Amino acid sequence: MKCMFCGNEESKVVDSRSTEETNAIRRRRECLECGRRFTTYETIEITPIFVVKSTGEREAFNPSKIKAGIMKAAEKRPISMHDIDVLVANIEKTIYNSLEEEVSTREIGEMVMEGLKKLDEVSYIRFAAVYKKFKDISAFFEFINEFEDLIKNKTEKK
Repeated sequence: MKCMFCGNEESKVVDSRSTEETNAIRRRRECLECGRRFTTYETIEITPIFVVKSTGEREAFNPSKIKAGIMKAAEKRPISMHDIDVLVANIEKTIYNSLEEEVSTREIGEMVMEGLKKLDEVSYIRFAAVYKKFKDISAFFEFINEFEDLIKNKTEKK
């Protein structure tokens, strides 16, 4: 690491700490030439991922958009912010671990629905109502009936 005071490229690490607000490590360094100390931050380089919308348009992946959609669906429901943050982090991890450079909004929507299904049934239905873009009320009722059958089958197996 190049010293910001004298330009020497040799330094030693005096202290390392992880930062709470970001996924970074704070390093306190001492220049071996002039002896002055300075701070550097080391972060993971993230490969950019693009989201492909249904129109074919591409935009940079933004986990805060997922969080905003989940929060809207979970409004006035008994879901903690911690649960929402965990769901968003799991979706983000799944996307980055796929090693793909692009992900469709359909794939993201399915991941959100799967997570909400486990957290809260009402939030799941709310999200689905917007995400699935039902053509009419009968399609919406059909979706709800399928979901009810799924719930009944799960409870009967227990």
